[in-house]
Amino acid sequence: MVNLENEIYYKYSKYLKDKYGEKVYKLPINLDITCPNRDGCVGNNGCIFCSEVGTGFESLSNNITVKNQLQQNMDFIKKKYKAKKFIAYFQNFTNTYMPIEDFIYVINEAIVDDIVEIAISTRPDCINDNYLEQLNKISEAHNVNITIELGLQSVNYHTLEKINRGHSLAEFIDSVIRIKKYDFDICTHMILNLPWDNSIDVIEGAKILSALEINQIKLHSLYIAKNTYLAKLYDNKKISITSKEDYINRVISFLEYTDENVAIQRLVSRAPKEETIFCNWNTSWWKIKDEIENKMITNNNFQGRMCTFKNGTALKKRFN
Repeated sequence: MVNLENEIYYKYSKYLKDKYGEKVYKLPINLDITCPNRDGCVGNNGCIFCSEVGTGFESLSNNITVKNQLQQNMDFIKKKYKAKKFIAYFQNFTNTYMPIEDFIYVINEAIVDDIVEIAISTRPDCINDNYLEQLNKISEAHNVNITIELGLQSVNYHTLEKINRGHSLAEFIDSVIRIKKYDFDICTHMILNLPWDNSIDVIEGAKILSALEINQIKLHSLYIAKNTYLAKLYDNKKISITSKEDYINRVISFLEYTDENVAIQRLVSRAPKEETIFCNWNTSWWKIKDEIENKMITNNNFQGRMCTFKNGTALKKRFN
């Protein structure tokens, strides 16, 4: 029976320690940018769950330069945790959705001492070969690693339409194929309890990401930010949120169908209470995380246990 937390799933903290030899801290960067789903390029109102500030609740003001944001956060983390290595995390909105000259400029601004990696949060339909090639040049010139964080949220293309993503699963697959040409990591964000998804969608999501050899995954529990279209649906009882127990079971199923080599950045969302009308069933995120881990230990669940669907399963069953 599994009895150690580190054995039940591959934690992102361990992944970074395996990669860099010590603990590494993410420093969020907030840019004054938007998204093609807000400015009329593919839509005007954004994803139905996205607030006016995006999702970067922990970021500093976007009026502060990239270098100064990094320095302020770095000084604080160094003093508090005696940290030595950091990741510059372009977190909010769509960080490749800007003129390429501006993109190159802000990425170069993040090349400061003790930054070992640059993580860029973006959308699948905002991945372009020219931007990737510039990132590769920066990576090689400064010996800094690159991670691309792609918001997907669901593999069910009907759900993607309902949440007004403005792209389908095809754009995600295309972006992964393009990124895989380079020595970059890919992290994918998934919301496991969207009202239109069921447990089959959750398992299929884990299988698709594993088949595409995604390096990292960030799991989210759906929270409802104030003044969003999702909040209107919730207030008008047009949608309902699955129970905490069901969410826990979905996370465990997702992990079991996920390849054991994929690092898991997060199991539960975090959002400030004053910015939401629903978040984590009025339970602390860390308590839900503990419940997930304890249930996995008790029931002998572990990441990759059901990841048996690759490399010709019918042939293996018939002839081995």
